[in-house]
Amino acid sequence: MIKKGNREGHPAFWVPSVYFAMGLPFIAIAQASALMYKNMGISDTQIALWTSLIMLPWTLKPLWSPVLEMFKTKKHFVVATQLVTGITFALVALSLPLNHFFSYSIALLGVIAFSGSTHDIATDGLYLSVLSPKLQAKYIGWQGAAYNVAKIVSAGGVVYLAGVLEESLGVKYAWMIVMGIYGGVMFMLGLYHIKMLPSGGEATEVKSFSEGVETLVDVIKTFFQKKFIGWYIMFIVLFRFAEGFAIKIAPLFFKAANTEGGLDLPTKEIGLVYGTFGAAAFVLGSLLGGYFISSKGLKRTLFKLALVFNIPFGVYLFLAFYQPENIYIISGAVIVEYFGYGFGFVGLMLFMMQQIAPGKYKTAHYAFASGIMNLGFMIPSMLSGYLSDLLGYKVFFIWVLVATVPALLVAYFVPFTYEDPEKNQNDVKRNKEIDYVE
Repeated sequence: MIKKGNREGHPAFWVPSVYFAMGLPFIAIAQASALMYKNMGISDTQIALWTSLIMLPWTLKPLWSPVLEMFKTKKHFVVATQLVTGITFALVALSLPLNHFFSYSIALLGVIAFSGSTHDIATDGLYLSVLSPKLQAKYIGWQGAAYNVAKIVSAGGVVYLAGVLEESLGVKYAWMIVMGIYGGVMFMLGLYHIKMLPSGGEATEVKSFSEGVETLVDVIKTFFQKKFIGWYIMFIVLFRFAEGFAIKIAPLFFKAANTEGGLDLPTKEIGLVYGTFGAAAFVLGSLLGGYFISSKGLKRTLFKLALVFNIPFGVYLFLAFYQPENIYIISGAVIVEYFGYGFGFVGLMLFMMQQIAPGKYKTAHYAFASGIMNLGFMIPSMLSGYLSDLLGYKVFFIWVLVATVPALLVAYFVPFTYEDPEKNQNDVKRNKEIDYVE
């Protein structure tokens, strides 16, 4: 039991930090590494293909999620993967001066993807195991905000630093330092969480590999037996479909020359746009999205959240057509998109927690759902570089808006299996469900 005022194990002292640690490697691979390779002379098509393909572990993670339940605690895997990710980022930094740096660094980023996806399984399992539905809704905004802060730090602050260092040290050494910073941050977070995380429960009764396989088969079988599962798969695949196209190309579009249809921004200005102007909007959107759901319920707000998430991608079409040079106009567009992203994304996460995950295998089914969600993101990301090269930025961003339509339709019609938790739950009942004093 956690005493009031005791920091160790209290959600306020681990939910933000552990979800920051979840977001940092994902965004480093999805966005920052793309800009790094762009500056090192790799083509958009190669960048989009390989930095998307190595994210496959975030889709396949349900395959090993039941096996994790056999060993140690969820805390053990969270800490271990943070330390492994930190060390591997340092190896990425050391690979950049080598002749075949692209092959070596992509392979190491693939290791980070496997470690990061395993970290996600354990982190989400921890969240679902120790927090009641009421606290899940309460902290979903903080969870989303922390994840989005990682996005801002990675796509904003770290990229800005890379731009500054490029001017004095050159591209190669600038990004060596940046990858070293990623590694140092992840390693320090691992040390912090040794003390601050709750255990999240002991290993299950599954004691052999064959039993683990049997459990996996049962996890998959019961997942696809869930009520409305066809609707739910369509929803989680399509919700981020347009984002998958837009998010990989946006920083490349910012960097590309005006003659190529881009905005011709220096690296440090791209970091400034994301890290300064977008940061507050991103975090504010996540927090407000969580409280919006908490006050009105997910069922009543889901379509509105989908609108707020998807429609702001239209700002990139505006930028592609007008190619403004004014940094404040560009930043204003990013503010709109980042606020919408933060506000709407928490709805997707809570939907998976409260409509798909409940049941015998809550942690594994949530991992399964989030893996399918990442597949919906990964496939358009892989194709985005080819399409942007083929169509040009203007037509490409028209396509991004067309790609929002399926997400809006499925969000409007998707059925609910479970009603929203009552707004005013009895405090005694709540305290029986969890060991925390709010």
